Amino acid sequence: MTCKEILAELEAFGSEQTKKTYASIGAKEPAYGVKVADLKKILKKTKKNHELSLELYATGNYDAMYLAGLMADETKITEAQLETWVGQAYFSYLSEYTVPWVAAETEFGFELGLKWIESDIETTAAAGWGTLASIAALREDDQLDIDLYIALLEKVEKEIHGAQNRVRYVMNGFVIAIGSYIEALTEKSMEVAAKIGKVSVDVGGTACKVPLATVYIEKVVSKGRVGKKRKTARC
Repeated sequence: MTCKEILAELEAFGSEQTKKTYASIGAKEPAYGVKVADLKKILKKTKKNHELSLELYATGNYDAMYLAGLMADETKITEAQLETWVGQAYFSYLSEYTVPWVAAETEFGFELGLKWIESDIETTAAAGWGTLASIAALREDDQLDIDLYIALLEKVEKEIHGAQNRVRYVMNGFVIAIGSYIEALTEKSMEVAAKIGKVSVDVGGTACKVPLATVYIEKVVSKGRVGKKRKTARC
């Protein structure tokens, strides 16, 4: 399929109600309002396709950009291309999901994550924390720098309440991810979660809530799912 053909399919799948929902959380024109389930129908036809994913993301169409993240080939995308993507990820669904998911599956994602969390740009910093969280969910513990993850937890503890709005949200999610996916750091994550307590985030009038990290991690522990890794970050 070509980029033009995919855009035509996206338009056909689009709905005004879904478009309004996406707009309420930050999506801008151009956008068609395509549900993720319908994006995956297109993905079944294209599979991973590096060049096509770059073309789709470059359109600036929200639905195409999200699809590009699902379609991206982590073995072919470059650091420079991901830097471009994070710079164009203008709201949370792109900066906290699309870009981090792809970055986390690359060989250089950890370094990018560490770089991005130091950014003064809210979306970039959020993408950095999201990338580091997803890496913890994907890689076996013996492939992770546990000491550095401890330092990152301590950084969250010190900085979360003074961080930018969406960065606070993803930092909170980072604590949950580390407590859930790195068994050796579950106790440390619970300590940090208890210290940071409730995290206040402006979610733009939506029904979204900021999960209390202590409660979330406790649920994972009670279900015996601590340390259960994911096969892919994308969904």
